[in-house]
Formats: sequence, C-alpha cells, structure tokens
Amino acid sequence: MATPATHDNLPAPVEGLILTHFLTVRDVATSRDFYAGVFGGEVVLDENPGIVKIANSWIIMNPGGGPTPDKPDISLAAPQPGGTVSSFLNVRVADIAAFYAQATAKGAEFLTEPLDRKAELRCYMRDPDGYLIEIGQATGMLEGVFADPPADSGQ
Repeated sequence: MATPATHDNLPAPVEGLILTHFLTVRDVATSRDFYAGVFGGEVVLDENPGIVKIANSWIIMNPGGGPTPDKPDISLAAPQPGGTVSSFLNVRVADIAAFYAQATAKGAEFLTEPLDRKAELRCYMRDPDGYLIEIGQATGMLEGVFADPPADSGQ
C-alpha cells in the first residue's frame, strides 16, 4: 500500500497551476502498477482515484462512469480496441535507447523500436487499457532540423 498522501506529493499547487493527466481505466491497480513500474513513478494514492507521480507530472486514474452534477451528459470509458485514437501521452526522455531497454525489460510492449524522424527519435507503446504513449528524444530539433510534414497535410 502507498504511503499516506502529503501535500508535497499530491497534485495540489500552493499557487498557480499544475497539469495532470487523467486516464479512465478498467482496473486501477493494473494501470497504477504499470505507470509506477515502467516509468519509475511514485504511487501517491492507491485508488479513488489512483495517482502516480512521475517526474514533474501526475497520472490520475479511475474507472469510467456516468454523468455527475459537474459534468452532466458526459460519460467516461476506457478506450475501445482498435487503431483510432484522439489523444496520447507524450513522454520526453534524455536517452531513448536506455528507456526502451529498461521499459522492455519491465514488460512494456512497443509498436516499433525507436525510429529516427529527423527532429527526434521516437517510438510508441500502449498501456494496459490501450492508451497510446509516445516516447521521444529530441535530436535534430535541437539544431533546427524538423520532421517532414505528413504526406496528406497539403503543406
């Protein structure tokens, strides 16, 4: 079980704001363990909601559900299987080869090995609920070299 949450490890700013990412998950314990294990995160709260602090960010996870008074007509559900996504988590690392090796050793499954995209090296993985996660390392963009636009972008 996680240690009791304190103000220092909860996503609760004293001033200004912080940005967290909320995931609707099928099983909080499975997702919590994935994010804590693969990304070396700190479990801040086990459930209701599950919260994992990773570097300078937090992943908040809870099961789906129907509308609530503060979000009428909105239901939350984990992603459905398939290839279409509307958003994804973008993780930037200093050494993608090291991260890829460590995450693979911990059981993470990637869609491909890291590929050179001119501006960056990047690859993608999925979490236990199917959320897409991009892992990237800035390379060429640090020197003004950027990726080519997609072929169908009209640019």
